[in-house]
Amino acid sequence: MSSGTWRAVRVLAAATAVGLIAGCGSTIEGSPRAEGASPSGDTEQFTALLEECNAVADEQIAQTVGADAIERGFFGAICRWDAVGANGPVKVTFNWFETGSLDTEKSTGEKLGYTVESSTIQGRKAVVMRPPGDPGACGVTVGSPSAGVVGWWVQFQTGAADPCEAASTLADLTLNLSS
Repeated sequence: MSSGTWRAVRVLAAATAVGLIAGCGSTIEGSPRAEGASPSGDTEQFTALLEECNAVADEQIAQTVGADAIERGFFGAICRWDAVGANGPVKVTFNWFETGSLDTEKSTGEKLGYTVESSTIQGRKAVVMRPPGDPGACGVTVGSPSAGVVGWWVQFQTGAADPCEAASTLADLTLNLSS
């Protein structure tokens, strides 16, 4: 490298170092507190985190999909169950997107090549989606009782039952939170 190139590299390295050091010297306002601690008077925003997964009891899910046994799986942004019964193995998925919309769900389904139909559950607009080539799978998304959308996906591994009927029933049970 020429001496001019070396000089440019050294200037760039020095400028980067000065920027990093200056960034480390900033002051943050407030008082330190232990992780998870909440100052007095604060309302806890995430007290019911993952409670959405309990919107419909495991026993109701099992009954809806005709399962004799059900096991909770992953719980996070979505909730999953594996079940088995007379209809064979069943996978059930629930989601509650507080800022979601039916338009987004419908558009996403269409982009994925799903058959998408409009429906209603308890007078609320809903979207029913069936993936191509999987007659044992169906998803139903409906406006949630509070904000956003809730969705249920049911996938019968053997195609022994109507997954849209099961997903619609689970959506209905979710909307009927008062019972």
